Amino acid sequence: MSASQRLRELGERLPRVAAPAGAYVPAVRSGALVFTAGQLPIVDGQLVTTGKVGAEVEVDHAVELARRCALNALAAIDTLVGLDSVTRVVKVTGFVASAPGFGQQPAVLDGASALFGTVFGADGAHARSAVGVAELPKNAPVEVEVVVEVSTADAATAVTPGVSP
Repeated sequence: MSASQRLRELGERLPRVAAPAGAYVPAVRSGALVFTAGQLPIVDGQLVTTGKVGAEVEVDHAVELARRCALNALAAIDTLVGLDSVTRVVKVTGFVASAPGFGQQPAVLDGASALFGTVFGADGAHARSAVGVAELPKNAPVEVEVVVEVSTADAATAVTPGVSP
């Protein structure tokens, strides 16, 4: 079953790619790897929640926000190369805006990791960093960036949206 089919089976649709908040693109391909920019928990162009995890944001909610970030990363990948060209999730880096003393960053990032495992099966197993930070852009509680490996069959045709070849 393809990644797109698994997403549909979960009742999920990929969102529209969020507009960059600066001078960058949502995803870039280099050889067989696609790197996403950091993705915030944005729905319909709006940040879902603000605040620090462990203070204004409960851990369970932050787990769902990390999952939302992962869906946004998949949307950026899909727009660039097509979701079904992903052959492996390589690395996930997550940043958690943390209240003083909060140390459950890995639990928060499990929201993203679990989604990748469900969508890609064994190929969703990845290396990961879960980092607690004082602040994130727009006062977001969570940010996720992803590196995936893609099929090299279409390497010559991949173009970064908004960037001239």
